[in-house]
Amino acid sequence: MHRIIFVQTHPIQYAAPLFKECTEAGLPVEVWFCEKSANRNSMDKFFGKPVVWDIPLLDGYKHRFFSNQSWKPSVETGFFGLLNLSIIRELRKTPPSLVVVYGWNYATTMLLLLFARRFGHKVALRGESPLTHEGYKPKWKLAIRKWILGKWLFKNIDYAFYIGTRNKEFYKYYGVPDDKLKFTPYAVDNKRFRAAYEQLKDKKEELRTQLGFAANKKIILFSGKFTDKKRPMDLLMAFHQLNDPTAQLVFLGDGELRTKMEAYIRDFDLQNVFITGFINQSEIVKYYAAADVFVMCSGVGETWGLSVNEAMNFNLPIVASDLVGSSIDLVENKNTGYVFPTGDINKLAECLQQLLIHPINQNSKDVIDHFSFNEIISTLKQIINY
Repeated sequence: MHRIIFVQTHPIQYAAPLFKECTEAGLPVEVWFCEKSANRNSMDKFFGKPVVWDIPLLDGYKHRFFSNQSWKPSVETGFFGLLNLSIIRELRKTPPSLVVVYGWNYATTMLLLLFARRFGHKVALRGESPLTHEGYKPKWKLAIRKWILGKWLFKNIDYAFYIGTRNKEFYKYYGVPDDKLKFTPYAVDNKRFRAAYEQLKDKKEELRTQLGFAANKKIILFSGKFTDKKRPMDLLMAFHQLNDPTAQLVFLGDGELRTKMEAYIRDFDLQNVFITGFINQSEIVKYYAAADVFVMCSGVGETWGLSVNEAMNFNLPIVASDLVGSSIDLVENKNTGYVFPTGDINKLAECLQQLLIHPINQNSKDVIDHFSFNEIISTLKQIINY
């Protein structure tokens, strides 16, 4: 095949290092972006303010932006927010390549999945959906998805790039055969995070003081947007129930539930709870290095949870809800942490207590080594016979 073409909605902080590493590995990679505006300073609807990532999103790999012919152009305006007819025209002129399409939620991605093979390309679909979340959809919607995905869409692809166990189960449920399933794990820039860990791992108390926390209290860390999907109130109530004066709870992030969280803290006069606001990529490593436990208590919609990957690069034990897509792959009870039933405040508090009183042998960084860009690159090389 001539090259590997990744088609993405817009530059994303988690994907940019992958494209750079693929290029450094010698793979013939080019990234086609559907939306220019997402690369500029733009309002994040969950953080409620402009978010500008402080790591390069376009350095180190070949890329291009395509015009968007949508009458409501944005990644935030639904299916017809991306209508890049120019991508379809360009694809028709391009020599046979491996086209990696991220999802099927936009008109552009649907058109790619419909036409790419007709133009002589191999098509790999990279989605995130875990099977465990399908049961929360209405039966009528499941029936429609079974017909659209199983009977049509997934029959138009050459490969399904699954990110983990639950995602693989999702594809198999909708009829994708084993020979089309290829493991391309959901990964972060392990090299960058591991380098930061090695640099900071012996400075835990110093970092706590520098960041404004008590040096002698253990840190329970949450990182994410304060939305219903992320369920930060669950952790706040569990910490309240825990009532451990030797621990402090740090929320990295911001969002629509912040006012509710602050009211709860105030009403119950909770001590040792901190809300930092948005923390950018270059600074977040200090918080991971200062922490003792990482919590992701999300519900339906948390297809994976890349903050778990980040935290595990700092060898942190993880407490994750069972609807977090990565929980079955990354969180092994009494090895890398604990999994609890989503929404069970009592069980969440028990898991926190266990880790604070009886720390486990921390094997997180060993487990996360298998969820790396190297695994993805290896799969790509096999497909294109590189």
